[in-house]
Amino acid sequence: MYGPDPVGQRWCQEIRIKMIEKDAGTVSIISGVKRRNQRMQVPELQGGLRRLYKKGTIHMKEENREENNDGWETVGRKPPRRAHKVQKDQWHGYKRPPSEQQYSDEVQIDGSFEPSEEELADLSQACNRLWELDLNRLVPGKDYEIDCGEGKKVYQMEDMAQGSLFSWLSEDIFRRPTFARFCSLLDNYNPNAGHKEVVTSEEKQEQAAFIEEISRTAPIIYLHKYLSSKGIVSGSYQDFKRTMTNIWFNLYGRGGTSGSSSAFEHVFVGEIKQYGEQEVSGFHNWLQFYLEEAKGNVDYQGYIFPRRRGQILDSETQLLTIQFEWNGILKSVSSTLVGVSPEFEIALYTLCFFVGGEDNHIQLGPYSVNIKCYRFGDRIGSVFPIAES
Repeated sequence: MYGPDPVGQRWCQEIRIKMIEKDAGTVSIISGVKRRNQRMQVPELQGGLRRLYKKGTIHMKEENREENNDGWETVGRKPPRRAHKVQKDQWHGYKRPPSEQQYSDEVQIDGSFEPSEEELADLSQACNRLWELDLNRLVPGKDYEIDCGEGKKVYQMEDMAQGSLFSWLSEDIFRRPTFARFCSLLDNYNPNAGHKEVVTSEEKQEQAAFIEEISRTAPIIYLHKYLSSKGIVSGSYQDFKRTMTNIWFNLYGRGGTSGSSSAFEHVFVGEIKQYGEQEVSGFHNWLQFYLEEAKGNVDYQGYIFPRRRGQILDSETQLLTIQFEWNGILKSVSSTLVGVSPEFEIALYTLCFFVGGEDNHIQLGPYSVNIKCYRFGDRIGSVFPIAES
């Protein structure tokens, strides 16, 4: 029924050729079989294919079998990604000169942005205050939905996710000024580490416009008051904004090439190391993950088991440790805060860079977190969250 000789060499070879030609997802099955036994002979390959067939791993399309009898598909493969519409209508305007930009009004909330004495003395309390001031943080189930799939250990290479991490994200999110300006920056970089970046005048306008926009939000206003109270930055808000631009966007060398990286590119966009074995470094932002997953560049492969035994992640979780492939290259472990605003992450990481050390054990709402901060001279080399038990 499924070939001229179900147990013969010809049948096996035909299947192998058809599968490779028709379905890249099926190639991984063949490759997986071969990796387990590099010396596998044809009869062994036949047996492997029969076992896969019996388990329901592969099957033949029954529809139009006579007209198209060479169609094979993977059973249990990830369903097609849903179409994700990203509103980019206003993004082209972010490259215009400052005089032509339109910004949001400065946020007005009850209470003061002044840090308390307790917050000035305790980094964790200050970071938790930033969490409370993140008025733009998304609400799981209302603004987006994720499917964490199944958990795994870091060393496990199996894909434990049946589909994408993001089931959906509200289109309105990309109309929020700080989110839209942040996302417009993500495609300004070449992700290959060691590639010298060329920053155009328009891209510099985008950078300045992003800093100006987030400077009107509660987390950044609080950050400035906190750092200026400690004498770390100038009391001048304009000077502070220039400092923020320099910290996050000034280029430095990474991978042996000058001007090839920046704090923003590494932390939020991600980079691919080209020397030695290729690997993904950085890439700790959920918006970048969402956009790359929507393009088909990211393959989510499951979450890493929390250190706390018995803790189960669900669609409400906003601190994830995950494994994924980006452009076919594995990121074995990556932590990200899901649904938080760009201004919150910038404020949080900047605060830890100036006030904290390499390990910063803090509380963010319900989450115990270690903000890991690596310095590159007087720059941010990398900074990211690690979920604590």
